[in-house]
Amino acid sequence: MIVPVILSGGSGTRLWPLSRRNHPKQLLSLTGKNSLLRNTAERGSMLDEATAPVVVCNSKYRFMVAEELRAAGIKPEAIFLEPEGRNSAPAIAAAAFYISRKYPEALMLVMPSDHVIHDLKKFNSAVAAGIKPAHNDDLVLFGVIPTTPETGYGYIHTAGEFQTGTPQQVQEFVEKPDLETAKSYLESGKYLWNAGIFLFSPDIYLEKLKQLEPEIHSFCQAATEKAHIDLDFIRLDEEHFTKCPAKSIDYAVIEKINNLSVVPLDGGWSDIGSWDSLMKEKETDADGNVISGDVLARNVENSFLHSSGRLLGVVGVDDVIVVETSDAVLVAGREHGQEVAGLVADLKKQERAEVDHHQKVYRPWGSYETVDSGERFQVKKIIVKPGGVLSLQMHHHRAEHWVVVKGTAKVLVGDKEILLQEDESTYIPIGIKHRLENPGRINLELMEVQTGSYLGEDDIQRFEDVYGRSGNQG
Repeated sequence: MIVPVILSGGSGTRLWPLSRRNHPKQLLSLTGKNSLLRNTAERGSMLDEATAPVVVCNSKYRFMVAEELRAAGIKPEAIFLEPEGRNSAPAIAAAAFYISRKYPEALMLVMPSDHVIHDLKKFNSAVAAGIKPAHNDDLVLFGVIPTTPETGYGYIHTAGEFQTGTPQQVQEFVEKPDLETAKSYLESGKYLWNAGIFLFSPDIYLEKLKQLEPEIHSFCQAATEKAHIDLDFIRLDEEHFTKCPAKSIDYAVIEKINNLSVVPLDGGWSDIGSWDSLMKEKETDADGNVISGDVLARNVENSFLHSSGRLLGVVGVDDVIVVETSDAVLVAGREHGQEVAGLVADLKKQERAEVDHHQKVYRPWGSYETVDSGERFQVKKIIVKPGGVLSLQMHHHRAEHWVVVKGTAKVLVGDKEILLQEDESTYIPIGIKHRLENPGRINLELMEVQTGSYLGEDDIQRFEDVYGRSGNQG
């Protein structure tokens, strides 16, 4: 038995402005119609003898993660919520404690949620090849057979020349090399890209973790033992989990032990770690460009051009990345794509909202999008899914005007409940409890005009919420 473990805690800063901290790249449809997370979950479900997945994600993403799994028709074994990210070693430990108790004979296949693997048959064969060494107490890695001298990946040096699907002993790990070193790795036939995918017994992992990182082991054990159920999620105990040292599985365990095997993988893999790597996953036009959205280009070659909404015109440049969203535009040379993470760090220092979320923000009941704002007013488009219910809430500093554009709204204002149809409206005074619900079978769309002295999202007092949120929680 294999339990897929999907790690979905990253923020994908190098793919800003499409990827944001509250809506990261694994939840985006970057390489097709489905999100990277959904593709990962489906990949795990296709394995022989696989159970439903265990997902570990940031609490902020919980409803989006659950919706992606629902859309894939996958009911997860468990969704663990991290109160804050502490890197992969603690996240994997939380899943390992759970799996060890429930499926003591199982192996766990750890997969990041933001990878692309095109050849699922080869991936399944590689996983099958790793089962025997994993049952023999090895921690099994999957190393991608390199096709180019990449400088953005860590490498695994194998003990001998490798063959696809045949486990090898690991000789050493090497950090991201310079170009000349990467070329020598490629020519030697003894180096693999470290894909960050693992197969092992949860008990063996926990045993090694206890030896090498006893603090991570003890705090994660306490965090899982004191975890509590919250709707369809398992919340790790915040007091203990946040005390875990933030370390990757590589630094905490993998690079410190000897019982390691690596299975060479040749399956069309990418970690979609930058705009350039995403560009390589897309079809190019006759000029070598990847173009999506409303874009006009003249005398442009070898460039990534994306518009999320507005017309984007690009003239007379080559080898550039231009990405337009409703609230930000990125322009970068392709060779500087890795530096986007530094730009996001600068935005974070300036406490810019564009780091965290798009103008369209997703909620468990639907979404809202800021259309316009100014001094003492803000206009939003609100979409509520069929059956969606906003919390019973009140605002201290703003009043709201709602106009129904499409569908039917069930509105509670104070102690009065009304039904609003298209072109009908209502007014919510400051300090009055209210709730919005979609009782229909199609999306409810309405325009909300806020007026008042303070229009921040944290001006909300919740009294009841069907999604278990409290305070100004998203």
